[in-house]
Amino acid sequence: MRHKIAGYRLGRTKDQRTGLRRTMVKQLFTHERIQTTRAKAMFIRGEAEKLITLARRSGKGTDVDKMNARRMAAARIGDATLVKKLFDEIAPRFENRNGGYTRILKLGPRLGDSSEMVLIELVEE
Repeated sequence: MRHKIAGYRLGRTKDQRTGLRRTMVKQLFTHERIQTTRAKAMFIRGEAEKLITLARRSGKGTDVDKMNARRMAAARIGDATLVKKLFDEIAPRFENRNGGYTRILKLGPRLGDSSEMVLIELVEE
């Protein structure tokens, strides 16, 4: 029984989950919408929203706060050009929004194994 255990394990080890999360968040920020399974979409949704909130809140801070926020995002994402896109293009779009930056749309079952497929995308304002 998995009582009081949060998060998705996805049948992977910790390192594999970390790599999957990092890769999928990169793809989401690069393409702004990706098609994946429902479990993986729910798995990356929280991380993506936390990074957008970090970038959005850093705009009102001092120069030290801005640099620290970029370093924290770079540690999570691992790509400098994507961090620049997150802070300069994506975060300003959500300046007046208090959360809920992503949307998950159901697409139906996958033909091969009937996994529920979804489209996760950044909300347009």
